[in-house]
Amino acid sequence: MNFYGISDKGKVRQINQDVCLTYYDNELKTALLVVCDGMGGAKAGNIASAMAAEAYMDYMKSHLSAENNIIDVMQLMNEAIVIANKQVYDRSINDSECAGMGTTLVAAAVNNNAAVIANIGDSRAYHVTDSKITQITKDHSVVEDMIDRGDIKRSEAGNHPNRNLITRVVGTSADTEPDFFFVNLQNGERLLLCSDGLSNIISDQILFVEINSGTDSADICQRLIRLAVSKGAPDNVTAIVCLK
Repeated sequence: MNFYGISDKGKVRQINQDVCLTYYDNELKTALLVVCDGMGGAKAGNIASAMAAEAYMDYMKSHLSAENNIIDVMQLMNEAIVIANKQVYDRSINDSECAGMGTTLVAAAVNNNAAVIANIGDSRAYHVTDSKITQITKDHSVVEDMIDRGDIKRSEAGNHPNRNLITRVVGTSADTEPDFFFVNLQNGERLLLCSDGLSNIISDQILFVEINSGTDSADICQRLIRLAVSKGAPDNVTAIVCLK
């Protein structure tokens, strides 16, 4: 398994409010990956994403075990997100400079055969094979809800004035609920976890080509970031690529 994560503040933003963390447990042969995209002001968004990513990863690292089955892993991921949400929410209501802060979160636990994915917000996970790219997660956003209702077409979402409004976040309320997904992984297949700073500016078709144009996750990630920056990168840009 080959994985790598990288984050860049982009061409416009002064501060990077994205965070990505990766960890590999040699004994369990399991990779833990998480991307968070903070919001709530320059300082607070940065705090929210860092707190959530670190709380999530710390819990997973200390509780994952060889006895865990898929359901156990999903439960652990949910518990980790509950803890992350509580820490961010408590800080937001006790620190006036952090009032209203929150963050997206997309995470994966990957072993030799499969991946369990969790998400809240509009940071995404993709599954890439040699023939197609599939968005695993579903955005928790105003425009995604509008698409579901038939109010707009998916092709209109990228230019919609409410495209940046998300409907489910870590840390803005006492409770939050992630969605979970399970993906079988074959040799040669890849996972991408990313913030909307990447997915909003690079099409799925280009992501597919770039992710399949190499066998080193660090090289692929760096090329994705450079491509986003070359296109103006109006938001922070973060990507984790995992190669099976």
